[in-house]
Amino acid sequence: MKKLFLLAVVGMLLLSACGAVADDASHTDGEGVEAHDFWARAALKDGTSAAYMLLHNHGTEDDALIGASSDVAASVEIHLSKMNADGTMEMIPQESVALPADGEVELKPGSYHVMFVGLTKDLNVGDEITLTLDFEYAEDVTLTIPVMDAADMGGSGMDGHNTMP
Repeated sequence: MKKLFLLAVVGMLLLSACGAVADDASHTDGEGVEAHDFWARAALKDGTSAAYMLLHNHGTEDDALIGASSDVAASVEIHLSKMNADGTMEMIPQESVALPADGEVELKPGSYHVMFVGLTKDLNVGDEITLTLDFEYAEDVTLTIPVMDAADMGGSGMDGHNTMP
C-alpha cells in the first residue's frame, strides 16, 4: 500500500512539472488553458527578448490569448513575425491569438511569440523569469520560464528580435 501511495505521489509530481494549468471559471467544462515547453531567449538589459511555448485550450469553447505581463520588461506584447516579400522579417503586434476549442497553438520563433520590450535586467541562460498570460475566458496562467540560448532551442536568432542593445 505504501508503494502504491508513493507511486501516486511521484506521478502527480511528474505531471505537475509538465506545464501550468489554470481552471477556467467562465466555461462550463472548467478545463482551462495549459502551457507546455515554454522558454525565453537570453538577452541583455534594455534590449528585447521573446518567450515561446505551446498553448492548449482544454475547453469546449474557443478562447484567445489577449495579453501578458512580467516584471522583467517595461512592456510585454504579443507579436507575429512575418517574412515580407523582400526577405525582411516584420513583427506585427497582435491584439490576440486565437485558441480553438480543444486545440493547440504554438508560439515559436518566426511566428507568434510573447515579446519583452525594454528589459529591466539581463536574461542569462539558466535564469528563470515569471510570465503571466491573460486569456479572454480562461483564468490567467502564471509560468516560471527558463531562459535558454535560442541556438539550443532551434531558433536561428533571425526572427526579428535584436537581443543586443
